[in-house]
Amino acid sequence: MRDDLALVGLIGKEAKALAEVRFDLVPPAIWHQSGDENVQLLAHPGTQPRVLACLPIDMAVEIVSRLTPQASLVGNAVWCLHDIQAGLAWLTPHHEDALLPQMINWEALGGISFKKGCYTGQEVVARAHFRGQVKKRLARAQLEGDRVPALGTPLLDENGKSHGEVLAAEMDAYGQPEILAVTSTREEIGPLSVDDQPVKLMKLPYPIERLDPESLALASA
Repeated sequence: MRDDLALVGLIGKEAKALAEVRFDLVPPAIWHQSGDENVQLLAHPGTQPRVLACLPIDMAVEIVSRLTPQASLVGNAVWCLHDIQAGLAWLTPHHEDALLPQMINWEALGGISFKKGCYTGQEVVARAHFRGQVKKRLARAQLEGDRVPALGTPLLDENGKSHGEVLAAEMDAYGQPEILAVTSTREEIGPLSVDDQPVKLMKLPYPIERLDPESLALASA
C-alpha cells in the first residue's frame, strides 16, 4: 500500500483530450496503459470514455486545481457507478480466495489467458473453463427500492435461501440502487431480493464468452 500516490479519474467525451493536455501523455486504448516516470494512465471500459491516472499526491492536487475550470469535481461514487454499469467488479479482502475469475466475468473481459502463464490456482481456473463448471456469474441489477445494500448482502429467493451476494452497489441518477452481484447460473431460481428490495436484472455491456487477451492486444495495437 502506497500513501504517497493518488488516483484521479476523468469521465466523459473530453476525458482523453483533457488527459493528453494535462498529463502530456497520449491516452491508451481501453485496458492499456501509458505513462512516464511520474504518471501512469489506464483507460477503463464504460458507457463513456474513462481515464484513470495514478500520480504523486502533490502533483494530483495541482492537476485537480487546473482541471476544475474544465470539469466538474465529483466523488468516488460516480466512478464506482460507472464500473457497475460497465460490469466491472473489484474485489475486497473479504473475497480473497473465494471466487474464480470466471465468476466475475474476467474471461469475458479478456482478463484471463488460457494459452500461457503460471499462477496460483491456474489448474482450478482452467478446469472450470474446459469442463464448463462455472456455477456462478457476475450479474448487473437494479433494486426496486431506495437503499444501497452493504457489500456481501445476500440475494435471497422467496424462501429466504441465498443465491449469491452483492459485490458492488451505488445509487444511480434516478435514486435507485444499482448492483453487481455474483449469483447462481440456475435459471429456475425465481424472483430474488436484496434487503427486501426486489431485484431487476439488467443487461451487461458485453456477452458472456471467452475473449483471448493476446488477440485483443493485437487488435488494439
